[in-house]
Amino acid sequence: MENSRIITLDLNFQNKTQAIASYLIRHEYGAVLIESGPGSTLSGLEAGLAKENLSLRDITHVLLTHIHLDHAGAAGWLARQGAQIFVHPNGAAHMLNPEKLIASATRIYGDKMQTLWGEFLPVAQDQLTVPQDAQEIIIGNLRFLPINTPGHAEHHYSYIFEDLCFSGDVGGVRIPGYPYLRAPMPPPELHFGRWRESIIRLRALKFTRIAPTHFGIFDDADWQLNELQKNLDATEKWLEEIMPANPPVDELRAKLEDLMNEQCLAENLSEEVIQSYALANPIAMSADGLMRYWKKVRM
Repeated sequence: MENSRIITLDLNFQNKTQAIASYLIRHEYGAVLIESGPGSTLSGLEAGLAKENLSLRDITHVLLTHIHLDHAGAAGWLARQGAQIFVHPNGAAHMLNPEKLIASATRIYGDKMQTLWGEFLPVAQDQLTVPQDAQEIIIGNLRFLPINTPGHAEHHYSYIFEDLCFSGDVGGVRIPGYPYLRAPMPPPELHFGRWRESIIRLRALKFTRIAPTHFGIFDDADWQLNELQKNLDATEKWLEEIMPANPPVDELRAKLEDLMNEQCLAENLSEEVIQSYALANPIAMSADGLMRYWKKVRM
């Protein structure tokens, strides 16, 4: 479709390219964004839109894959400019009233909260749409299918658009130009079994392209889902070897960092690319998620 050109907007998170994307699709009376990005990247979003001769007020709809700050933090601000915000049913309450979400994140990030994520404003009730699983979203001449895909988070949708899947974080983290993928595994809702079920469900939809929020549009969706499955299997096996010794979380973080460094070395990644992966998918956060998963689900 001529009018469904998808533009990757690099939000330049923490002055780093290829860390967080927002995807732009025009329609007859404006444009749709998939992901708002965090409040801290509004200037990057504005700059990206300006290159397309658009302003923030031209955004009519924002489809959020999930409510983590790097994906949804600027949604409330965009709602104030007139955008309708779409979110998974399990995330809706936090968009209406983000106080608990902000308090939880502040416990993790402390005085870095503002620098990293900026402001997280609530979304007014009449500007929040909560589609059900597989309930088609029709915006002008565009059609999106939200697919419930837990595993990374319980409030996660992937959106199918034509032959492409906007996979948020459930499709993994991947930087263009490198055949290397990581699965982001933060607390509190990491669940390997549900994540594998999500992969099965996505495979059945037979899209050919995939667009993770971190980062870019790829033409080899099958490769990515296969690689993601291998990554989950290998990480859970690694966890089963490490956790019976009951390491403290600091030790688990160090062991996971060693494992990731080995992978980076094997893939011959540059320092710049390693930094992009670290920003998109902080290793310590994944270690914390793995620790919680082990204690809540496996023990």
